[in-house]
Amino acid sequence: MGVSLKTLAQAIGAEIHAAGIDAGALVLEGVATLGQATPRQLGFMNNERFLPDLRQTRAGAVILKAGHQSQCPVPALVCANPHLAFARAATLLHPPPLPEPGIHASAVVSDQARIHPTACVGPQCVVEAGARLDAHVILGPGCIIGEDALIGEGTRLFARVTVGARVRIGRFGLLHPGAVVGSEGFGFARDGESWVRVPQLGSVIIGDDVEVGANTTIDRGALEDTVIEDGVKLDNLIQVAHNVHIGAHTAIAGCVGIAGSARIGRGCSIGGGVGIAGHLQIADGVTVTGMTLVSRSIPEPGVYSSGVPFSPAREWNRSLAHLRRLDSLSRRVRSLEDKAPRQGAGDGSDNE
Repeated sequence: MGVSLKTLAQAIGAEIHAAGIDAGALVLEGVATLGQATPRQLGFMNNERFLPDLRQTRAGAVILKAGHQSQCPVPALVCANPHLAFARAATLLHPPPLPEPGIHASAVVSDQARIHPTACVGPQCVVEAGARLDAHVILGPGCIIGEDALIGEGTRLFARVTVGARVRIGRFGLLHPGAVVGSEGFGFARDGESWVRVPQLGSVIIGDDVEVGANTTIDRGALEDTVIEDGVKLDNLIQVAHNVHIGAHTAIAGCVGIAGSARIGRGCSIGGGVGIAGHLQIADGVTVTGMTLVSRSIPEPGVYSSGVPFSPAREWNRSLAHLRRLDSLSRRVRSLEDKAPRQGAGDGSDNE
């Protein structure tokens, strides 16, 4: 089932440039790259380096910026942000398959759980007492929903997602396979040479339209709750420790580790492999580039980095050798500065 060019343009807010084409009759059925698209598929161009592909494309239509339509041999959908428009068009042309509502025969659901009639509970799921699944919630195979947890309207959990007791997840979220929300926070008190576990009594509160990547873990708070605000996007393999607070519409790439009680502001972008120390604050609108170690608070918006780019091994070893000598070099410079005569002192000049 396809979508007409006219309907598509209205849905994504684009202007049609298609001389002699009936935009209501031209039907598109999917998306593809400029080089591979067929007359029934939609392409997009967001970078001038793809102009050669654009000039030769056989796509049914192409999303692009104003100024490039003259080089497009097929109908063009002109807009200010082709990447965003393409995302919306792809969602319209490739809607995810929705399972039928109901509870699979192999699922184990407590009599005290509240399951909306439009919700879907997949094979081998467990829904414990007091848990609530709102309208159009989808649980994929093997999901576990703990006691008194809440999954908001339209939220989808893919396979093997675990949601701990008393966790609150908002509406229209996506939790990818293996995600764990509400696991025990890493809290221990020293007792001589051993450790005593500190009970983690808080929970996790997740807002609306939040995406949690595969095998990402979000720990429950120690006393207060861990909070993920509306619109946050978390990639795969992220560790969010207890009592962390992530502001609305922040995006965090894969393999990031966030230590306990860190507060990350709204609208931040955190690159892959970043480490964020505990009990610090990051302001709204901060970008942290990949592999950076954030060891103190960032009070002002901006772009921050600390990762060292790679170089050939011989160059890196040479740089490392220099780095190891910096301390002795610094001491030598200070010693020379101390021994050097002060400017104007003892040279008989008149400083008055």
